[in-house]
Amino acid sequence: MTSQQEGLGQQTSPGNPTRTAIVTGASKGIGAAIAKRLARDGVAVVVNYARGRAEAEELVRAIEADGGKAIAVQADIADPASIAALFDAGEKAFGGIDILVNNAAIMKLSSVAETDDASFDLQIAVNLAGVFRGIREGARRLRDGGRIINFSSSVVGFYPPGYGVYAATKAAVEAVTHILAKELGARRVTVNAVAPGPVETALFMDGKSETQVEAIRKAIPLGRLGQPDDIAAVVSFLAGPHSGWVNGQIIRANGGAI
Repeated sequence: MTSQQEGLGQQTSPGNPTRTAIVTGASKGIGAAIAKRLARDGVAVVVNYARGRAEAEELVRAIEADGGKAIAVQADIADPASIAALFDAGEKAFGGIDILVNNAAIMKLSSVAETDDASFDLQIAVNLAGVFRGIREGARRLRDGGRIINFSSSVVGFYPPGYGVYAATKAAVEAVTHILAKELGARRVTVNAVAPGPVETALFMDGKSETQVEAIRKAIPLGRLGQPDDIAAVVSFLAGPHSGWVNGQIIRANGGAI
């Protein structure tokens, strides 16, 4: 898909000191919660979506109604040209980019033996290649002192059956996170990753029976599934002024599940 700004949100001049964030996959779920939280923190937000245009536009309106600044930008991160277009849109609207949240991902569960090439290729294209291009573009274009916040998963370390490809892509993201944190240190750009555990979103709940969900809930020491706002709070910290000494870390926000 070709990336394009949808014209929502407020324009600011390049001299405006407001920080700007790109949040990929932000039309729903954890991404939407992150966009709302960053906007409440005073950050202008580029709300990226691949197909959920109506949800993204509604989110932008909600942010603006709450006094925040946001634009919605369509881009499929599996498209090699999409990431540069996201940065172009954010820079045009807000003057520059300070925070990149690589949230967008897909999950196709199957045993390794039963994984077909189409499922493998799609997860690699979005979860690894798309995220890597975002990381690369952020390394080139974030303003000094910026933040790159990648998304892994707590399945890395737990390695449950059925998650072979998904876990592999997330483990690769963790590796790049550690390396880029060292490469960008001189510019005071921190690079960290959040690795959520079971969070009550459509991505997690899809295909699971109530019995399965209850078993997962019981395995979490805190006794509940995570909520999108739980993860957004971690991102807010990593994106904010009090995390400047946190770099190259993987934050496993999972209620103590592993």
